[in-house]
Amino acid sequence: MSAPTTIQTNKAGLTKNDYRGLPSTLCQGCGHNSIANQIITVCYDLNIVPEEIIKFSGIGCSSKSPAYFLNRSFGFNGLHGRMSSFATGAMFSDTSLRSIGISGDGDTASIGMGGFKHLVRRNAPIVYIVENNGVYGLTKGQFSATAEKGLNLKHQGINQYMPVDICLEALASNATFVARSFAGDAKQVKELLKAALSHHGVAVLDIISPCVTFNNQDNATHSYTWGKDHEAPLQDISFIPALDEIEILGEFEEGTVREVSMHDGSTILLKKLEKDYDPTNRANAFQMLESAQQKDWLVTGLLYIDESKPTLTEAYNLVETPLNRLQDSDLRPAPETMDKINAMMF
Repeated sequence: MSAPTTIQTNKAGLTKNDYRGLPSTLCQGCGHNSIANQIITVCYDLNIVPEEIIKFSGIGCSSKSPAYFLNRSFGFNGLHGRMSSFATGAMFSDTSLRSIGISGDGDTASIGMGGFKHLVRRNAPIVYIVENNGVYGLTKGQFSATAEKGLNLKHQGINQYMPVDICLEALASNATFVARSFAGDAKQVKELLKAALSHHGVAVLDIISPCVTFNNQDNATHSYTWGKDHEAPLQDISFIPALDEIEILGEFEEGTVREVSMHDGSTILLKKLEKDYDPTNRANAFQMLESAQQKDWLVTGLLYIDESKPTLTEAYNLVETPLNRLQDSDLRPAPETMDKINAMMF
């Protein structure tokens, strides 16, 4: 008689299947599917209960993605380019939920640019993921606002406009967390998602997610081939949840290697680089992105982070109980209160 199969659960007592969604209807090989799979893995690893998350999306291939992960979570699919608006309202209504917004380069960088910029500058507490493929895949392959100048598509001709850089737009709008990744780099996407879900404020992730049907030519900057050949990671991303702080004793000189014991008993070797990239320096982030654009690099990693700024909902005097969970007894004045008010009128 064979031993019973043990189903692995996380600290929330849930299995990986508790975090899955419906079967994907996107094209096989679409980068959006890879991102959805990483969201499933990250929420499982971080022990987040699906009912504690609300998902938002607009219109486009990317906006279908929320159906493919966290089936038990709340969700709202709205109008094209309007995700930022209704997400802001929902975040005010229920401050107890974590927010994940899935958008595309058209949904954000074209019709939704105004809403995106205002959501970012207000530091709304949301993980805002742009699944960026440089093309309108749902409407058969037109250029999007992030398509590179000179891109030649079969049914569209040659793109004559300079692209919108999502990360530069986020930085210009004073985002407190800006990162870029490539759907083909699953490890980096996973670690950046962990950091984003743990960030206090808006976390913008621009993820290059190739469209295998309409924009996957080897020389296209949103293709798998170009992404793999030109990806230049800023740092080796590893997210460690907050436990007891691990400190390195003594001097740790630039260029040297130190062995450090981790929480699980394992050890790692750290090498302190001679020249480190500082993701807390906003000016350097601008300079690096502009330099990468000129040199035709796909710079990935955590570009900028600021953990000192209060979130949008913290800036207002909201009641402790989420607005959508208030009962009639909380909202309706007691009879004696109404009598007192009426007496003041005479």
